Amino acid sequence: MDALALDALRAEFGDRVQFGVPLGASTTYRVGGHCAARLFVGSVDDLIALGQIIGRHNVSVVTLGKGSNLLVAESGFDGVVISLDDTLSGVSIDGVTVQAGGGAPLPVVARRTAAGGLTGFEWAVGVPGSIGGGVRMNAGGHGSDMAASLVSVHLVDLLTGTESHRSLEELGLGFRTSSLKRTDVVVSAELKLIVGDRAIAEAEIAEIVKWRRENQPGGANAGSVFTNPRPESAGRLIDEAGAKSLREGSAYVSSKHANFIQVDDGGSADDVVKLMATIHALVVERCGVDLRAETHLLGFTSQQAIAAGALLLDAEHDANGGVA
Repeated sequence: MDALALDALRAEFGDRVQFGVPLGASTTYRVGGHCAARLFVGSVDDLIALGQIIGRHNVSVVTLGKGSNLLVAESGFDGVVISLDDTLSGVSIDGVTVQAGGGAPLPVVARRTAAGGLTGFEWAVGVPGSIGGGVRMNAGGHGSDMAASLVSVHLVDLLTGTESHRSLEELGLGFRTSSLKRTDVVVSAELKLIVGDRAIAEAEIAEIVKWRRENQPGGANAGSVFTNPRPESAGRLIDEAGAKSLREGSAYVSSKHANFIQVDDGGSADDVVKLMATIHALVVERCGVDLRAETHLLGFTSQQAIAAGALLLDAEHDANGGVA
């Protein structure tokens, strides 16, 4: 990023913008390099002002939620990473309608709605992402997903500096995908749930948490690495391909669940992407299935992304996708 762009960010946002931030520490992998600038935004006006700066100076920008499906290259990202602050992370309930800020953690929304006697969002307690990332990825699990309860979203397009509201039908939600552009920021989402029994909803949440603890590894990982090529299981295919015991430097396939990659303390993101590529190639060769990664990449080369079956967030073209 050039000096003029850095000066413009500093002039507009003051000490709210930080430079040379170790971005990997903000992801659940806890590895990776720095970003040129990091900004927490608290209003639509902030987003519009940022959009004007990135437009004038041709600056790359990505939105970071909870960092639960992002892998940052050790070489870092020469752009602006934005996150929504607490002002845009609130949750309010009116009858069966829930308004949730784009920065609201999915597990918080799940627990708040269950406590309010609503059902239909319990599944989200096991997804360590944000509402904005959940919409972008159509996050899901345990038999449900965002599309099941989403009504509409409030967006700001950083590319044009414009606000819009889109209905569920206009979001193009599919299996772990949407039609949102990289420059679309989810400011808030409206959900419609169902009146239920608080005790039953909270018991379901407890059961989901228990199941995840028993069946999925903890530590430094980003959850499922590859999407399930329905009706098949990515974890089963990886195991069948003989990849469950693989290690690449500091990164290794979890012995608890083959679709999870773990990283040693002080490990390298570059080891993770190499392991993703090896797994991807083995499953193609031995099972004939071209797995697609849920984990998104930032700061890597297009060749590395293709080999790993992953979306490169800072690609030259404006690809669909985003971070949770």
